[in-house]
Amino acid sequence: MTYETQKINSEEQPEPIIGSLGASILGPTNLSRDLENPDVIRPPRTDQGTLANLKWSFSDSHMRIEEGGWARQTTIRELPSSPTIAGVNMRLKSGAIREMHWHKESEWAFMLKGKARITAVDELGRTFQDDVEEGDLWFFPAGIPHSIQGLPGDGCEFLLAFDDGDFSEDSTFLLTDWLAHTPKEVLAKNFGVPEESFANIPKKELYIFSSDAPPPLNKDKIAGNGPVPFTFSHRMMAQKPLQMKHGTVRITDSSNFPISKTIAAGLVEIEPGGMRELHWHTNADEWQFYISGKARMTVFASEGIARTFNFQAGDVGSVPFPMAHYIENIGDTTLRFLELFRSDRFADVSLAQWLKFTPFELVKAHLHIDESILNKVSKQKTPIV
Repeated sequence: MTYETQKINSEEQPEPIIGSLGASILGPTNLSRDLENPDVIRPPRTDQGTLANLKWSFSDSHMRIEEGGWARQTTIRELPSSPTIAGVNMRLKSGAIREMHWHKESEWAFMLKGKARITAVDELGRTFQDDVEEGDLWFFPAGIPHSIQGLPGDGCEFLLAFDDGDFSEDSTFLLTDWLAHTPKEVLAKNFGVPEESFANIPKKELYIFSSDAPPPLNKDKIAGNGPVPFTFSHRMMAQKPLQMKHGTVRITDSSNFPISKTIAAGLVEIEPGGMRELHWHTNADEWQFYISGKARMTVFASEGIARTFNFQAGDVGSVPFPMAHYIENIGDTTLRFLELFRSDRFADVSLAQWLKFTPFELVKAHLHIDESILNKVSKQKTPIV
């Protein structure tokens, strides 16, 4: 059997054997982990050299459990190959609040499940409130104070992305943490009220805490000094997808979500047997989050170096700028994942189009292929084949 057609069942130990090469594992091994990573245990013969790890699972991240939910993060500490983006996976029960706060970094988010209410106020006192649900995005620029609250129907779960791989949830500027470390006489002077008015403020940060569900959005809105000039939320699933032979792509960047100046994103859905074509990105590292399905990705790093990784739901992938790669659906269900970039725009170069739009004699001199191969390539960009 060729490498591509080798299969293992759900209980069979993947072995580092390809034909007459390699040998079985005799010592200790983690079977469940090996089954998740068959292409690491038995890499394609085209893999070569040493390439930094480009994969991390949120299942291996520390779980911070609070009264109203939980949070776990994947940063440069967990995935050193991703210096430009860090991610946080967070869950809020109905009514639970991710307390009022702000960051040194900009915050981008994708709603995975449920519904949430988000609020913010900008430096001119202009306000924003919205209810978001599965498939919706939000973006809060660095320094903008905001909050998130789970809504009835079991709250919500979402992915947060920050435009600095060295981000940490622990370095968030929290309202309660700030006031707990400000003398009460200063608070009294600031608000022009007696000092005892602040006798019951929390003595430490709340972070995530339980509360009552908010009233309907139209009753919860505060006008302030008017609305923010650019909305902080976006309905990604309302975008008409780019329809391909084996899947769809939705791209959201500053061209259709103007406030999102530092994170560009693509939501990719690939049917069984399909593939995100061979390509690379011209403007930034790529950070991936896998929502469902099973994937294989090989990354080419130049200097004859390439390495293959396997991914499934909850995994994070990283592709350093401007390394070439593909992402293939190797499961029997739809593969669904996010591609994120620290950039104001989404940009990539397709191998197929590069060759098609280059004089054929030049391509033939390199690859010794027939022109009919390139004639099959569409003039329109088709990132899923």
